[in-house]
Amino acid sequence: MKLIDEYLKEIEKELKKQKSKIKAEEFGLVAEVKDGVVILEGLDNVTFGELVEFESKVTGYVVDLSEDQVGVVVLGNYLNIRAGSKATALGISLSIPVAESLIGRVVDSLGNPLDGKGKIKSDKRYPLENIAPGVVRRKSVTVPLQTGIKAIDSLIPIGRGQRELIIGDRGTGKTTIAIDTIINQKSENVICVYCAVGQKNSKVATTVDTLQKKGAMGHTIVVHAGSSDSVAMQYLAPYAAASIAEYFMDKGRDVLVIFDDLTKHAWAYRQISLILRRPAGREAYPGDVFYLHSRLLERACRLDDKYGGGSITALPIIETLEGDLSSYIPTNVISITDGQIVLDIDLFNTGIKPAINIGLSVSRVGGNAQTKIMKSVAGKLKLDLAQYRELAAFSQFESELDEDTRKLLNRGAKVTQILKQKKGEPYSLAQQIAIIWTASKGYLDEVPIKNLEEFENKLMSDLKNRGKKLLSKINKEKVFTNKEEKELEEFVKVNLPNK
Repeated sequence: MKLIDEYLKEIEKELKKQKSKIKAEEFGLVAEVKDGVVILEGLDNVTFGELVEFESKVTGYVVDLSEDQVGVVVLGNYLNIRAGSKATALGISLSIPVAESLIGRVVDSLGNPLDGKGKIKSDKRYPLENIAPGVVRRKSVTVPLQTGIKAIDSLIPIGRGQRELIIGDRGTGKTTIAIDTIINQKSENVICVYCAVGQKNSKVATTVDTLQKKGAMGHTIVVHAGSSDSVAMQYLAPYAAASIAEYFMDKGRDVLVIFDDLTKHAWAYRQISLILRRPAGREAYPGDVFYLHSRLLERACRLDDKYGGGSITALPIIETLEGDLSSYIPTNVISITDGQIVLDIDLFNTGIKPAINIGLSVSRVGGNAQTKIMKSVAGKLKLDLAQYRELAAFSQFESELDEDTRKLLNRGAKVTQILKQKKGEPYSLAQQIAIIWTASKGYLDEVPIKNLEEFENKLMSDLKNRGKKLLSKINKEKVFTNKEEKELEEFVKVNLPNK
């Protein structure tokens, strides 16, 4: 009997150890399969943004909730999904793997590598849809983000944590500005995330190649959803880029995110919405297309030091048609952002590159973030250009002009010329100060326009060789006293064509 009692006690102990686990699964049935979108019935407790798995092991992402049906965007091949097949709610929201090892890699909207360099090791995931930091967690934008582009840093400055729109027609150099800004961050300790939406694979491959040649991939992550990818991947790409940026911002880093471009992103969302039979509004876009971009761009900010002090600077790109800034998507994004850089096709065709229309471009924050040295040197530049723009329109009708008007037109033409810049060659702060100071002080007034480029090249070369100390002092201390002015004046006078 004793043996039986002991045996029963052992069994009782084992039974107490083993707790029964009940796994509850919610599943629905496929009602319709459309172009990349599946309509499900029976998923009563599913939430927006939740992942769903189909029988073919393909996952989907909930984007539409109605009374008796659920709209799911398929993240993969939807051709193997059949009406009547089962779909299971996974109870988790869509997220992307994040890690330091992402730097230098090319990934898709779900964080899968596209560069053939193997898997990305990650022990953390960030949700693609994240609530933007509140007012209390934010700090005002006061630190400049140097783009290395003379026309932007002097006239339309961008601060870390700002959202500055780059807008213009196709082929006006929008992506070039973005890529040059990435290249310039090599010495600025800024992580860059370049998000390509709906672009040709060949174009993105060229961009990645350019970044590698310029040594910029060491601080850059490329998120790519090509034109041949599904609309789901194109729709998710900007949110994936924002999530990667948030990971680095939460670590106290400064991040630059470029969304190239949000016009194609809006097209992808319109396609999904039309398939889901949502009511179409202006230009066939759904009513919530404003929310599409506002919830994305609001994630860009500068955090207060109490919360890590990191920042996300967003440079969204929008493509216009025949310079029409008043169409639906451009006006939406202009109202969300803190300013815009407008590129003009006419300026581009006349050889002014970057083709920035200074009259229409504005930065509503950057003035607070601009360095004092640039403010003092570029203040006169803005005035010269404003007067030049005003007079240039009238001067073509006047046969005889007074001396003062001639001087203003001459100075404006020279300033316009020195703001031109070759692609892939960003300037340091000191180099920008040198050439802008030269123009604003009137040293170029007597130099023929055809000789300006040669003079600028000679001056920059001389400063790099003999004026290294001067350049490094300006870059480091960001001061421009009488001593530095006299030093620079000597370099300018030596290199002027008449010398």
